Amino acid sequence: MFKLLVSFIFLLTLQSTIAQKTNDAVFFSQTKQINRFYTISELEALKKGELIHLYKQRVEEIMIILPFLSLTNEAGVRLSDIGIKEDSRNVKVLKNNTEAVAKSLESTKVAIEELVPYADTEKIIWTILYLEEIIKKMRIGVNGNF
Repeated sequence: MFKLLVSFIFLLTLQSTIAQKTNDAVFFSQTKQINRFYTISELEALKKGELIHLYKQRVEEIMIILPFLSLTNEAGVRLSDIGIKEDSRNVKVLKNNTEAVAKSLESTKVAIEELVPYADTEKIIWTILYLEEIIKKMRIGVNGNF
């Protein structure tokens, strides 16, 4: 039983490592995209803390996807899917960008958490709606497809 458990844990670890390497060639995953858009009345019903959380999520999606918009607007697209060779150089460039954006997002989220609460609730709502419009446009893409 112990050998079976150890083998299972080893396989899970190995699978996770392989999956992580495979995902290095993906521009962005669907988990980085918001899954809901709000109306003004729905946003007006939320507390400021909830609004700031939504604000951060929308900024995150834009910061992650916008640099690659000319290449793809779809989650899960790999370098090879659009004709880019998945060699060590290109995968490294993409991985370095992902890490740099993650680091930048950390400081951006802290700035949002610390400074945006001073904004009027109406302006936070307006900005969330504006960011959502940008995201909708990004998702439509250059071909006009959602």
